[in-house]
Amino acid sequence: MGIFDKIKNNSVVKKVYWKLEKLTIFSYPRINFHDRGEQKIEVMFNPESYSLTYENVYGGHQGINTTGRNAKYTLSKPSTLSLKLIFDGTGVTEFSLPLSGTYFDPVFELRRPWSKSETVSQRIRKFMALTSEMDGEVHQPRFLRIEWGTLVYKCRLKSYKITYTLFDKGGDPLRAEVDALFFGETDEAERIKRENKSSPDLTHKRIVRSHDTLPLLCHEIYGSGHYYLEVAKANKLVDFRNLVPGQELYFPPIEQQL
Repeated sequence: MGIFDKIKNNSVVKKVYWKLEKLTIFSYPRINFHDRGEQKIEVMFNPESYSLTYENVYGGHQGINTTGRNAKYTLSKPSTLSLKLIFDGTGVTEFSLPLSGTYFDPVFELRRPWSKSETVSQRIRKFMALTSEMDGEVHQPRFLRIEWGTLVYKCRLKSYKITYTLFDKGGDPLRAEVDALFFGETDEAERIKRENKSSPDLTHKRIVRSHDTLPLLCHEIYGSGHYYLEVAKANKLVDFRNLVPGQELYFPPIEQQL
């Protein structure tokens, strides 16, 4: 009795089947990540591992004959995600021949995302079309959302390398490994919300409202009203006790006041 005959037996299915979540790449024409439709790729084999990289950039000059400096934060580069995808056309899963880091799911074989008629070259072509090639509608490569377990990563494909490792008698590839590098992508509204730039070490401007006082505004910006004299000096206020509604005030970075 073959594996697919066993699947028809409910009692056997209960013993061998559990839902294996597959890493899925959803592809969108726009950065709002809407309208998934059928534009997605579900991998044949989950990756053994993946790497997330984060990097901050610091600037600042160091004086001559000094032993150090105070590094000043400049920006945070987009994060990157690197992983390896395997495209296989040998039918290895049909015979339960395991690949490292994978688990054979016989029921999944009945509904696997890759058609048995699709060659490795055709699967690679689909991957390229949905991840790296220019979309004629928006004139740029598509936006991606990678999901697997707790990983939800909005990104675009930066680079990839295809290594063909197995071929048939005619020289057509039977297996390919794709080393892919993605960089994080965030829409403007989400970026602004996440950055929450209300820090006291950044420059702020405020329009004076009725009943506003300079110590009160300083408390809102810096977390302390003690800097009102410095703010009055920065704005060249003659009478800081009587602010005029509608007046614009400049609140310099707090580090300049210390």
